[in-house]
Amino acid sequence: MNDTTPHHLIPEGFSRRELFGMRHITSAVAAVAATALPTIASSDTSDELIYMSATKLAGLIRARKVSALEAVNAYIERQIAVDDLLNAVVMNCYARARSEARALDAAAARGDWKGPLHGVPMTLKDSIDTEGVITTGATYGRQQYLPPKDATVTARLRKAGAILLGKTNTPEFTLGGLAGISTASNLLYGSSHNPYDLTRSTSGSSGGAGAIVAAGGAAFDIGSDWGGSIRGPAHNNGIAGIKPTSVRVPRTGHIVDYGGIFDLWQQLGPMTRRVEDLALITPIISGPDFRDASCAPVPWADPAKVNLKKLKVAFCVDNGGVGRQATDDDTKATVRKAAKWLEAATLSVVEDVPSAILDDLREARSTLTSGDGWAFYKRLAAKWNTVNFSPARKEAMANVKPISSAAMVEAWEKHDDAKSRMLDWMKQYDVFICPTAGKPAQLIDADNPAGGGGAPGGGWPYTGAFNSTGWPSVVVRCGSSADGKLPIGLQVVAAPWREDLCIAVASYLEAQSGGWKKPPL
Repeated sequence: MNDTTPHHLIPEGFSRRELFGMRHITSAVAAVAATALPTIASSDTSDELIYMSATKLAGLIRARKVSALEAVNAYIERQIAVDDLLNAVVMNCYARARSEARALDAAAARGDWKGPLHGVPMTLKDSIDTEGVITTGATYGRQQYLPPKDATVTARLRKAGAILLGKTNTPEFTLGGLAGISTASNLLYGSSHNPYDLTRSTSGSSGGAGAIVAAGGAAFDIGSDWGGSIRGPAHNNGIAGIKPTSVRVPRTGHIVDYGGIFDLWQQLGPMTRRVEDLALITPIISGPDFRDASCAPVPWADPAKVNLKKLKVAFCVDNGGVGRQATDDDTKATVRKAAKWLEAATLSVVEDVPSAILDDLREARSTLTSGDGWAFYKRLAAKWNTVNFSPARKEAMANVKPISSAAMVEAWEKHDDAKSRMLDWMKQYDVFICPTAGKPAQLIDADNPAGGGGAPGGGWPYTGAFNSTGWPSVVVRCGSSADGKLPIGLQVVAAPWREDLCIAVASYLEAQSGGWKKPPL
């Protein structure tokens, strides 16, 4: 995007100069801070503490109707009740959480409020560093690792008043699960289970996060997404999740952090029961930390200011990347139903998909991912002194040989060319609606040689493309399987830095569908 960017791709209230031409990083960071925390009024009607949105809970705590300790104890009780079934929380810090809650309640009694998340209990994916709380990244080399400091996102959330209850399950290094197991799984902690059907997958890699949030065991979690690892679990577990624009959120302190040829693919983002929480939490964790060298100081645009009536929407029920038989009828019907809802609320809705560009993007990304023979994964294992790492990843590595540097650069060029063509296609629209995966959550022991990664049911072609482009993407539950038991999440995508459009449209769809629904456990 540059000075010729169509006006509709620039957030309201920002000029092109403000968005793209800020001269000094310090003033840019100030601009982020000034726009990062819009006042968000909760529309959540839930009255059960463990099921209400983080936004509503924060408001009740600030109104002194609920104490931080009451909130912490309620979520701890819920985790204890359900986690033997889910295996979602793999490490807890309950004593510390209660101590922090008491301190926050004492501060509140003096009129001293820590931040917009004052007293709100959270969990965090086990790949995100937490000072004083074991963070394994699901690898044996870190089985007793106590990080000396918080990851940037952890520090920002705690500064805003959130209270950590524990860490959630993920495949090893977020990239390698157990062979033949199609859920968040690893050698250290085993497999996580879906709260809507314990025989079904949580998806990965933020699978423990998706399961415990859906089950009312945490107000929110932070996942990481390299190819669908926030959005797949949001879909499978019926919650809301956002992969923000690439490099909006620092990766510092995540086990796969920043730098290298895959730098722009990895992003961190919140996973919540309600879309309104994405608007509350994402700006809190956004903006440069002066460690992640790629992180950009782009202002946050308020989703509440989006006028849906001005939006042009494209949608597809099948992008051609998973085969016509792989996207099931329930999923297609969910997308078409959402498109119908949007016809009444937006300027236009058109069925369109850049299938040829997506094919080129997938091919280039596939070449890049395995181009070094997975040497980057071996370096991760060596860095943490892990000898016995994911057998599924070992098996995959055994069948891949590195390509030449010339072939790697050529794939990189093709990848970036496809990204440019995607931007050109998107000039016609404001948002793009599509499935998150081809099917609802599949059986945990479904045939999946790679194990643990992406969204089971053919999700990668729907999600991985938007890691490659770096575009923001929100998942919201919009439907269910034919028997009504399994959630179906729909993906809302926009051009770079337009999280406000994704969240505004997802919020409207949530209002129509009802969004998250309480699981039967």
